[in-house]
Amino acid sequence: MTVVEPFGLSVQDRDLNRDVQAGLQAVEAAMAEAVKSELPLVTVTASHLIKAGGKRFRPLLVMLAAQFGDPYAPGVVPAAVVVELTHLATLYHDDVMDEAPVRRGVPTVNARWDNSVAILTGDFLFSRASQVLSELGTEAVRIQADAFERLVTGQILETAGPGPGDDPLGHYLDVLAGKTGALIAVSGRFGALMAGAEPWVVEILTQYGEKMGIAFQLADDVLDIASDGHESGKTPGTDLREGVPTLPVLLLQSMPVDESDPQDARLRELLQQDLTDDQRHAEALRLLRRHPALERARRETLRYAEEARALLTPLPEGPAKAALQGLCDAVAIRTM
Repeated sequence: MTVVEPFGLSVQDRDLNRDVQAGLQAVEAAMAEAVKSELPLVTVTASHLIKAGGKRFRPLLVMLAAQFGDPYAPGVVPAAVVVELTHLATLYHDDVMDEAPVRRGVPTVNARWDNSVAILTGDFLFSRASQVLSELGTEAVRIQADAFERLVTGQILETAGPGPGDDPLGHYLDVLAGKTGALIAVSGRFGALMAGAEPWVVEILTQYGEKMGIAFQLADDVLDIASDGHESGKTPGTDLREGVPTLPVLLLQSMPVDESDPQDARLRELLQQDLTDDQRHAEALRLLRRHPALERARRETLRYAEEARALLTPLPEGPAKAALQGLCDAVAIRTM
């Protein structure tokens, strides 16, 4: 019984599978309702990415975390709607900054309409997320506000790049912790909190969410280099072509030059060039796939997943804990 195919997560427990599927269906319906506007164009643009689908990892984590309390508590589904609408809003803004033409297999709003419409639609989604959030109480508002600050700060860090004397790899991990980890941490926190779980359980699931958020992003970095495109859902080497330094490249740059390997020097030379050229891009991708930096990137990704798994140790045994551990296994599968 599969809940979310992109993560390879299979929930074998019938009752848990039923609860999670019902919760995710309720989230879809609530999101569709939340983005309706009196202006038809706003409804169309705000619904654009919702209808395109997606992994729904954040709502999934809310549902699994809620299993450690009352999964039917009234705040669980709205909390999942908040985190997913917030995530979607950031995608609208990201697509403008990246000038992305396609997202989830459909034209982006900035490509189909224009940048102004995309930015304002993202703002609209933030506002609707805030409306839903306001019904969850002041503590939930504070938690979301703190996470949103971290998310925006992470984006600013990425835009500014590492400063003089900064470790580029450390800077990159700080960016991921803010841009990705913060909101996924809130997903674990909201699910447990809204379900009335014990405070120590809420804290564990918050920390787990942050680690898993980083692990999944690092797994995407590895997939961008290692996959043939079917699993990652995008053209291999996209980040490489765009000159975006992700984990494998940053690890390579931190390693000493291998004087005995002329291909190492050649790869470093290519990484300094314009890789929008198809021939240079293909050569760089081929060389990076065989470079030790890629294996190091795999190990680093697995380290985050195993740290997330270790955080779960104090939680009571059961289907929900097994499902969370299964997400750790999914990271390993994605980086093979």
